[in-house]
Amino acid sequence: MDRHSQNLRKSVIYSQNFTVNPLLVANLIKHSSFSKEDVVYEVGPGTGIITAELAKRCKKVVAIEIDKNLAKKLQTKFINVPNIEVHERDFLLYPLTEQKYKVFSNIPFNITVAIVKKLTEAKNLPTDIFLFVQHDAAKKFLGAPNAKETQLSLLLMPIFELSITHQFKRNDFRPIPNVDIVLLRIKKREKPMVEQQNEKLYRDFIVYSFNTWKPTLKEGLKKIFTDHQFLRLAKDFDFSSSAKPTDLNFSQWLGLFNFFNKGVDIGKKSLIKGSEDKLKNQQANLAKIHRTRVAKDWRIVSE
Repeated sequence: MDRHSQNLRKSVIYSQNFTVNPLLVANLIKHSSFSKEDVVYEVGPGTGIITAELAKRCKKVVAIEIDKNLAKKLQTKFINVPNIEVHERDFLLYPLTEQKYKVFSNIPFNITVAIVKKLTEAKNLPTDIFLFVQHDAAKKFLGAPNAKETQLSLLLMPIFELSITHQFKRNDFRPIPNVDIVLLRIKKREKPMVEQQNEKLYRDFIVYSFNTWKPTLKEGLKKIFTDHQFLRLAKDFDFSSSAKPTDLNFSQWLGLFNFFNKGVDIGKKSLIKGSEDKLKNQQANLAKIHRTRVAKDWRIVSE
């Protein structure tokens, strides 16, 4: 296998298509929100095309590369560039800074959700995030009117403004992807749509509502709202009484939550508390089981 094929195999392993157009990258960065005062994190820098362009416009670039060979090449390439740091680390395990920072990355697509969650649930949130992602994945984060709302989109929207700022051509990348790729911007709102003291309750409310596994939202929330309350809310916020969670837009969900926060008793609020943590624990356990099975299967195949 030649060196080029080996590099392509690495990119496939990490589900990453590397950008090959420095001029395009420079133009995207130029028209983004970066300045000479910014510290910028880059996830999966690959060959360093984005890294080099970021360094021209930003105070400091922290590039985090999980691939050992690529990391060593980047460290050699940028050894004389004082405002670039290259770390051979798994970004999902990397501790984020406590200082003000932004993010600009062509990320591995197979961990898109995990990366977005790490950044948007961090103790110290980035002020602006630009990510190369698959168009279908972007729609799940954007929600209405681009697509139906998802649990992910509704958890993001109170704190962040989301938009697509660029549609890439497939030949902007190597290997050429078989999906459409866009630049997704996730900008921290100056004023959150949900007050900080209510943020955890809002997140639990959304997670509870999306994970009751009932055919309609009315049935899923029957322990929270009386029939009369729910029908009145459906009328006030203009949605069907037989709607599913994904049928409501963010504004309608916000209306539901505000009524829930002010109009139901403490006993009913206690039913939804901890819903997000419970879901995260369930997902962590499933991921652990999956990793164990993959490892076991790998040993069987390799023996």
